[in-house]
Amino acid sequence: MKLAVIGGGSTYTPELIDGVLRRRDRLPVTEISLCDINEKRLDVVAGFARRMVAHSGGGIDIHTTSDHREAVRGARFVVSQFRIGQQQARHRDEMLGREFNLVGQETVGVGGFAKGLRTIPVALRLADAILDVAPEAQLLNFTNPAGMVTEALLRERPKLKTIGLCNVPWNVKNEIATTLGYDFKDLELDYVGLNHLSWVRGIKAEGSDISESAIGGFRGLTGKQAPGDDDPIWQPENIDILKAIPNYYLLYYYETQQWLRYQKNHPTRASEVMTIEAGLLEQYADPTLTEKPADLMKRGGAYYSDSAAELMADIATDAQTIHIVNARNDGAVPGMNPDEVMELPCVISADGAKPLATSAMRPDINALVRSVKDFELLTIRAAVDADEDSAIRALITNPLGPDLSVAPSVWKRLKEEHRGLLGGLDD
Repeated sequence: MKLAVIGGGSTYTPELIDGVLRRRDRLPVTEISLCDINEKRLDVVAGFARRMVAHSGGGIDIHTTSDHREAVRGARFVVSQFRIGQQQARHRDEMLGREFNLVGQETVGVGGFAKGLRTIPVALRLADAILDVAPEAQLLNFTNPAGMVTEALLRERPKLKTIGLCNVPWNVKNEIATTLGYDFKDLELDYVGLNHLSWVRGIKAEGSDISESAIGGFRGLTGKQAPGDDDPIWQPENIDILKAIPNYYLLYYYETQQWLRYQKNHPTRASEVMTIEAGLLEQYADPTLTEKPADLMKRGGAYYSDSAAELMADIATDAQTIHIVNARNDGAVPGMNPDEVMELPCVISADGAKPLATSAMRPDINALVRSVKDFELLTIRAAVDADEDSAIRALITNPLGPDLSVAPSVWKRLKEEHRGLLGGLDD
């Protein structure tokens, strides 16, 4: 069984390798192809990955390449985790938001918009290569903005087997299980929304409804900060109104002013990540290192190894288990179109992901989801058709976007900042 990792030079890769190694009984991978255009990083990460494999008993050949077509040839699974423009482009996205007093985060607002435009054309080229040389492969898209990119892939390349993946649902479920003392596999979440725009409306443990205690427990953890910490946080009254456990990223929408104040007094997350990654790569280059270092948790993406590797293992074994992933709605959530991608519980089998039917979203949740989904669809059209009108309409449709009078200026600056990375939208 071959696994191809596009963006294999990422500091996340050892997380993925670790997850695969811990599931070898159900995920018998014998070859991993790591693909990246940054050959220096790729060599360091691959060297560490080989030591991890050797330390665990060997049996997996790890190859490197800068050719995505060769990487995916004959693969059973393809994991996409690439970043166009690397962290420098992310930094420019964040600074662009600050320039116009907008949220500049990498997956929401103007930052998510810019990243989507850079990423979608490349994701579609990758899809074409998979369809050509590995047509039976399952693509797991971890590339951000994961929901938007997955939407583009499923719309534009419907023959490709694609599932969108994010570690946040896994983290939320794990935290609920740990806090309340339940086994992870015994929990069922009434989870609905989009990637980085989701709510846990209810929780069952071993078939019993524990929603009230779980949501109340989350409420009890809100409003608390260490001295000197000014990160935006949830307050108890927020949870009283929402009556749900909100995805952390919802703070950007519900507490936008907190985030705008925070941006003024802190460096970009991209600059922090660049420092973290430099330290991680230095550790990965240590010839004595054979297990993922504790500092990897600073990078974010906690439990990515579990969410990605467990999903592959359950597909490989036709497990019929439930994972929260990004897939077509197919009527599962009333009020959303069947062909629209949502993040929701799905039954996982050898055929992929089948969403579980659930109740309609509350009007306030539905309104926000509908706005962000329409923004995603407009952004996809802008990227695929090189349509500037759709790009500007996407900006003003996004709840975190600029006013109509400002949108053309934001668009002009975005094109200046990312010239050469926007496909057909480049002048």
